[in-house]
Amino acid sequence: MSELELQMNDYRLTTAEILYHLPDHPALLQSYIWQEYDLAPRYPELHKFLAFWEENLDGPLHSVKVANIPIITAPDTRIAACCLTLQ
Repeated sequence: MSELELQMNDYRLTTAEILYHLPDHPALLQSYIWQEYDLAPRYPELHKFLAFWEENLDGPLHSVKVANIPIITAPDTRIAACCLTLQ
């Protein structure tokens, strides 16, 4: 699917900040930023990625912060309080 088709199906650009422990130094945390179109609030794409991470990568997860915003929204309209004519 194209990006526009995903957005029309209520997919949103989702950003996740993943903190994980370094395999060689478990007391240290490293940050990884993941970004993809995903369907809120279940986030199936993010869950697939995190499952892959836990199965294939050595750094155990510490925490995940998720933020998203719909790309296609209704435009903001404003009504002018007054109208002036300059000559």
